[in-house]
Amino acid sequence: MINFDLVREAALKLPDVEGVVSSRGPAVKVRRKLMACPAIDKSAEPDTLMVRVSQAEREKRIAKNPDLYYVTDHYQNYPALLVRMPKMDRESLDELLGCSWRFVYEKGARS
Repeated sequence: MINFDLVREAALKLPDVEGVVSSRGPAVKVRRKLMACPAIDKSAEPDTLMVRVSQAEREKRIAKNPDLYYVTDHYQNYPALLVRMPKMDRESLDELLGCSWRFVYEKGARS
């Protein structure tokens, strides 16, 4: 079963990713920019991962697999995708983290 420890372990294999813990909880960042963390807003279901992706990527993933991916009103205006970790497999996790890494890395390179 996927949990945040496994997310962190997988994310740390990507370049320039670091695991951090703050007052808001654990997260993984790319060059100090948030990439993924457990969803902490009350609107999210338990065992949900928040991953930063583009709005277009979020819409595509939710349309393709709404049992795995979703968004709540709280996250609607952010480049964020919510993921039901218990329903995710390792291959999907690795692919999603790669997508998020590219989004955050490229966004950081432009800022």
